[in-house]
Amino acid sequence: MKISSKNIFVRTLEPDDAKASLHLELNNREFFQKFASRREESFYTLDGQLTRIKKNKELQELDQYYFFGIFLNESEKQIGSIMLSEILRGALQSCYVGYFLDRNHNGKGYMTEALRLIVDFAFNQLKLHRIEAGVMPHNIGSIRVLEKAGFHKEGVARKNVKINGKWEDHQVLAIINEDDTI
Repeated sequence: MKISSKNIFVRTLEPDDAKASLHLELNNREFFQKFASRREESFYTLDGQLTRIKKNKELQELDQYYFFGIFLNESEKQIGSIMLSEILRGALQSCYVGYFLDRNHNGKGYMTEALRLIVDFAFNQLKLHRIEAGVMPHNIGSIRVLEKAGFHKEGVARKNVKINGKWEDHQVLAIINEDDTI
């Protein structure tokens, strides 16, 4: 599955992408770690990335988790990842979105493009009603990305996510599928 915009495209990762994913994770390990849960050392191996990609594909088949690589149109180089997680069906029809972008590509609008593509996919293909995101309040760049994509602040969840071994507050933002009236 591939979805394109002006500068980037997103697509689900295949086992052949494990090497590029590993390169992205290793090159941004310290940068990403400031915003993520601690990862086992095995995550930073080719086998670890292959396992991750295969597991994510299995979860996608179950409509529970969608994991995409973010690629530049011009070079087809992977510069990030974006995922829809904790998909709930039934009365809620909701999920969470998370993302990471290579630090060398921050501030260029690529994540806003990717997020808009994923929101459109979630609402129009998956027929979800609500997408939520949590961001550490000091991560102003990520909050701006979400707001540019149409997300609105809803409040702060105190000590909500364990990041780098410490419980951190998260600004909660969400977007609602306004076309979902049924």
